[in-house]
Amino acid sequence: MKLFYPVYTLDNRPLLPEGADLSAQTLEDLISSGPSKPYKSYPLLEYGSVKKDLLRQMGKPPYDFIFSCREETEGLMDLMKNVRLLSPVLESLDYFKKDDYHTYCHILMVFALSGLITIDLLEDYQEWIDQISIGPTHDIGKICVPLDILNKATPLTRAEKSLIDHHTIAGYVLLSYFHKDPKNAGALVSRDHHERKDGSGGPRGIKLRNRAVEIVVACDVYDALIAPRPYRAAAYDNRTALEEITKMAEMNKIGLEVVKSLVAHNRSIKPQYSEVKVSTEKRGVPPAGNFYGVFDETGGDS
Repeated sequence: MKLFYPVYTLDNRPLLPEGADLSAQTLEDLISSGPSKPYKSYPLLEYGSVKKDLLRQMGKPPYDFIFSCREETEGLMDLMKNVRLLSPVLESLDYFKKDDYHTYCHILMVFALSGLITIDLLEDYQEWIDQISIGPTHDIGKICVPLDILNKATPLTRAEKSLIDHHTIAGYVLLSYFHKDPKNAGALVSRDHHERKDGSGGPRGIKLRNRAVEIVVACDVYDALIAPRPYRAAAYDNRTALEEITKMAEMNKIGLEVVKSLVAHNRSIKPQYSEVKVSTEKRGVPPAGNFYGVFDETGGDS
């Protein structure tokens, strides 16, 4: 892979330039150039107002219904207490909260929802503890995308869309650097959370085979649909959002088990995901005024 755009830290310190070849040697050299002491880590839920903000978002529809089982939600919060993030990652949350509140809320809810589904689908308890910390880091690469593009309410030019797509690779570089490990789970999820099982995603066009990443993929798409976005006048209603996620499974972009778990948490009796029958009937209507996937072809050199 080559970088089409530069990667830099939140304080504008350059890590890799545009055109850099993202080889194992490049990453090894980058990591070696960093500070010798590891970054300090802190409990996520004790950082600033994260816990309060998370609970506020969990109390809004449709999440108030998804997290309506008190015992289940309390268990999830207890496990979240063990999640620690590195200081530069936590600082990125401050940045998004101040300058891109949509992304801030999105990061928190993908974190919580992916944790809920991971409990269903990953059997090993310790594996779940290790994997849940990937949730609040998957979009960290957006610190390398100009805010006027992230918050743009009109159609993007193709060049602007390319810059937004850069966040997956930028996040991989950033987290590899911060953790001093290109195989860090968070770095891999940041790189691959726009890949798909059928190989139709990006940035590498691989056939996604990692279940933990697949869970984040589904939660990432679901929250993007049901939450407000600058490029869309209204959010998707919950039924239509679930139908869109189901369509992804039908097209082999994500696995059906992940969809079943998401649907199970949207049902009042909270059935086991394995008992869920997912309807293939499509009755939902996407909201009007949606600029996602619509390009401004008059952008000239931009």
